[in-house]
Order: sequence, then structure tokens, then C-alpha cells
Amino acid sequence: MVAIDYSKLPKRDVMCIDCKSFFASVESVRRGLHPLESLLVVMSRGDTNGGLVLAASPRAKAEYGIKTGTRKFELKPDWPLIIVEPQMADYIKMNLRVNAIFKRFTDDANWFPYSIDESFIDVTASHRLFGTTETIAHAIQTAVYEELGLVVCVGMGDNPLLAKLALDNEAKENEPYRAYWGYQHVENIRRIQPLTAMWGIGARTAKNLKQMGIFTIASLVEADVRQLRKKLGIMGEQLYYHAHGIDYSILSERVAPIDKSYGTSQILTRDYNRAAEIQIVIREMIEKVAARLRSHHVTSSVMQLSISYSKHSDVVGFHVQQTMVATNRTKVLKEVALSLFKQHYQQGPVRRIAVTCGKVSRTQVEQLDLFEPVNDLLKDTRLEKTIDGIQAKYGYQA
Repeated sequence: MVAIDYSKLPKRDVMCIDCKSFFASVESVRRGLHPLESLLVVMSRGDTNGGLVLAASPRAKAEYGIKTGTRKFELKPDWPLIIVEPQMADYIKMNLRVNAIFKRFTDDANWFPYSIDESFIDVTASHRLFGTTETIAHAIQTAVYEELGLVVCVGMGDNPLLAKLALDNEAKENEPYRAYWGYQHVENIRRIQPLTAMWGIGARTAKNLKQMGIFTIASLVEADVRQLRKKLGIMGEQLYYHAHGIDYSILSERVAPIDKSYGTSQILTRDYNRAAEIQIVIREMIEKVAARLRSHHVTSSVMQLSISYSKHSDVVGFHVQQTMVATNRTKVLKEVALSLFKQHYQQGPVRRIAVTCGKVSRTQVEQLDLFEPVNDLLKDTRLEKTIDGIQAKYGYQA
């Protein structure tokens, strides 16, 4: 095991802040309910028996075991639940208001949005204005609750990793929903169970670790870092140092992503067994992604398609991609996505579909096709712009 001198590691005052059950909390506040006391569920396609739970209030989770991914048919009719449709535009607006409060205590360079309900902020340079890290955390919680009615949990640490682990493994559990993990608390990491509860370890990585005889974080701490790197590459080395609480990330020095992608994924309400009905869903998803590309005036030159089968299926899913001439035309994107599907699809119960358009660049000029008349291209372009305008005003189903 590598000897680590923590006194020589960079030490910052970092917070990882999470809005507790964000979607459900926003809906609760909208109805004048306390977000921790309401029995509310946000569900997509709630009018069907296969409706999917996107979020549940803490009380609904605790009393009825409801979680993200629960289906409507799993909810009992006599449960006193408020079931609401998701309103993503409202959640985004609320997220902006929450982040505006965070940024009262730091600057943009030291704020990093991790997801729609979670952010990192570095307050190392904020103490002269606002006090200790604990004082700032309490002030943020108070401001968010008094101004927006939401409850936030705050993990604090000497680096982003420790702040995130403090959030996930302690702050979320009990009041006052704040916890601090510094280098002196790295032994806490050993006790994280199971492997997938550790930030950065998903099901596939956990499976690879288990094949190496590593079944716990404690055994990951004691592992040979050279073997981890040999088996898992740079990711294996990173996991080793994360298990020791080491993270050299500094929010203000982060590098912006080189590439951006536009995509969407969908968990189907039932198993889709026919290729024709799966292709219909892919077409609809491509239409939405293409409209987003055009609205941002960008084109894509890589199409990615991911198909996942039912967990009871013997057929293995696939994730494939294909390069193409940069475009944002629905017709072209559909052709490429459907071609990938036909090449790799095997008969079986499909349950999840994802399409992603990568290698995005600003729209310059349209690459002409020698086999397509220019007038047809112009007509398609005008038609797509018209459809985009109608759907932007009246909704996707218009």
C-alpha cells in the first residue's frame, strides 16, 4: 500500500449541496406543503399503468418504499399519495434561483453545477466576508428554505471528493443535513457499503473489481495500485486514490469540456418486442434531438445509439456509433440512427433506448448531397424550421 502524507495534499473548503428530493419538493412547495412532510410523487405518463416515478418526497420514500423508477402499478390505490406530472421548465427555473443563492457566497469560477439538483462551491476565499465553512453552510440552508421553501443538504470537505462523500453518506441522512469529512476522516470511506455506494463506482466497475477479488471499499484501500491500473487503466488508479480520500480537483481550475453532445433516453413503459414499434420510438426521439440541434444552431457529426433489453432477456444490449457529415437535418439523422439499429438489433424485449448526437460544432454551411436536388434540401430545411416554430409555441404534440 502506498504511504500518503496528507499534510502535503491541497486543502480547500468545498461544499457539495443537494436539494432534497428536488422535483417532489418543488411540487410540494407549489401546493403549500412542507417538502419533508408531503406524500407526493412526480410521475411521467401517470395516466398509464406503466407510469414511471421520477421523484418522490422523503416521506413517500420512507413510508411506502417508493423510489425513482418505481412503476405506477406498484403503487397501491389506498396509499394517500399526490401524483403529479413533471414540469421540467419549472424545475429548471427553480434550479436557477437556487444557484443564485449559492453564488452569493462565492464567484462563478468557484461554482460548479453537477446536476439539476446538485452543485459544488468552493468557499476558501469567502471566510472574511461570511465566516466559517459551517456558518456559510447554515446560511445557505436558511436562505434557500426561507426564500424558496426547499431543504438542502450540505456535504463539506477538504476537496470535492470528500465533500461529495460527506453529502451522500452522512449529510442526507439526518438533521441538520450538514456533514464535514476532512483528511482526518478518510477512515469513514472504508465503511461505505456496497461498492456502488462509492462515488464513481457503477455496476460495471463494481463487477470488474469483484473479479479482482475486491468486494469492499476497505479491500480497495488495501489493493495493489499497480494491479488496479493494469486491469482497469487510469480509472483503476483513480479509484484507489479516491478510496484514500485524494482528489486534486480545484473548481476554479477545471477545464471546460472539449466536446458537447445532444441526446435523449427513454425507459419504455413495457417491453417492446417488434422492430417496427422500436423504430417508431427512435424516430420520435431523433425528431426531438434534431430540433434541439437546430435551436442551438449547431450540427452533429457522430450518431450514437444505445439499446437495452429487459433484465429478464438473454439478449445483450448494444451501444454503437457512426460518423457522418455534420448535419442537424431530421431526415439524415433518422436514416443514420435507423441504419445502426437494423445492423445491430436482435429480436428481444427492448426496455430502454438512448440516442446521442456528438461531435457538435457551430452551423456553418450545409454540405450538399450529389444525389439530392438542392430544391429538395431547401424545402426540407424550410419545413423543419416551420415545424420547430410550431412545436416551440404549442408543444411537441402539435
